[in-house]
Amino acid sequence: MTAIPLGVPEVPVRPIAERRVSRRIQVGPVAVGGGAPVSVQSMTTTRTSDIGATLQQIAELTASGCQIVRVACPTQDDADALATIARKSQIPVIADIHFQPKYVFAAIEAGCAAVRVNPGNIKQFDDKVKEIARAARDHGTPIRIGVNAGSLDRRLLQKYGKATPEALVESALWEASLFEEHGFRDIKISVKHNDPVVMVEAYQLLAEQCDYPLHLGVTEAGPAFQGTIKSAVAFGALLSRGVGDTIRVSLSAPPAEEVKVGIQILESLGLRQRRLEIVSCPSCGRAQVDVYKLADEVTAGLEGMEVPLRVAVMGCVVNGPGEAREADLGVASGNGKGQIFVKGEVIKTVPESKIVETLIEEAMKIAEQMEQDGVASGGPAVTVS
Repeated sequence: MTAIPLGVPEVPVRPIAERRVSRRIQVGPVAVGGGAPVSVQSMTTTRTSDIGATLQQIAELTASGCQIVRVACPTQDDADALATIARKSQIPVIADIHFQPKYVFAAIEAGCAAVRVNPGNIKQFDDKVKEIARAARDHGTPIRIGVNAGSLDRRLLQKYGKATPEALVESALWEASLFEEHGFRDIKISVKHNDPVVMVEAYQLLAEQCDYPLHLGVTEAGPAFQGTIKSAVAFGALLSRGVGDTIRVSLSAPPAEEVKVGIQILESLGLRQRRLEIVSCPSCGRAQVDVYKLADEVTAGLEGMEVPLRVAVMGCVVNGPGEAREADLGVASGNGKGQIFVKGEVIKTVPESKIVETLIEEAMKIAEQMEQDGVASGGPAVTVS
């Protein structure tokens, strides 16, 4: 009798919702909006005028999966550095401009892939829109209108009393309308707030009133744990309804951590093909092994693996065999040993001391075969329970 593999059949990743229809812009080689994949952004923390340090951080962000990077430009020295940074960066560079409209023109001239402007922080910004629109059009440079709750135009604060969703949206659409008067629509918009509930409502209102691509962000989200939760909740609420074209997870943490969280959010929502995924149980009184230690060691041993691989590390006989069987690779542990599953079938039983070593060896074999078969990176998942 022929054995029937019990593993879960491969299924294509399906997006969680139909994407909102938006116009498309180009941020360098990265398409934004118009059905293009949601891209992950971050921002450098170096002084932009320190070209070497900034390029080094951009290289680190690129390696972590960042697709677009923003750099601050508060001084003339920073503006002078933009041309070199934009030319040498491996990913598109957006200049972040506050207070001084002259730096908007400097960034455009420097060849930045886009320019972010915060109208609430730029004095007499509205009077400069015609010139900015002309320069941006001549150079093919998109503009992001970035409205923030913490720097909302005083006129709107007086009107609404505080940074309400309606106030944020009115600010963004007003500035967009000024560009539209001059025939410029190569625009992306963000309306950020530190409260996920207010932020979600603002983006929903904005999505209903325009077709510009939207950049999602919970501004000043906080330290890594708190900021991750806030961003995941807010982005999940919006992306699950098809709203959002680029994202930035704002954390009080190294920029590469922002990128990792952003990528994981997109993978979890099916908006990006999964790579390595570890599925592990939270442990309980039934566990007969140290699941936390096993999960950590397997994760560390497989760090950097790019192929779409699901690994399950399970700690008891209740859900363990089923979860391990459904993964590409898994272990069901108990009684001082572990059953190793590959594609739904038990291939061996090993002592508990050999579980991590065996899983890593088998993962490497599967990854090598996937690469030989031409399987693209960024697919299924790994389970540790």
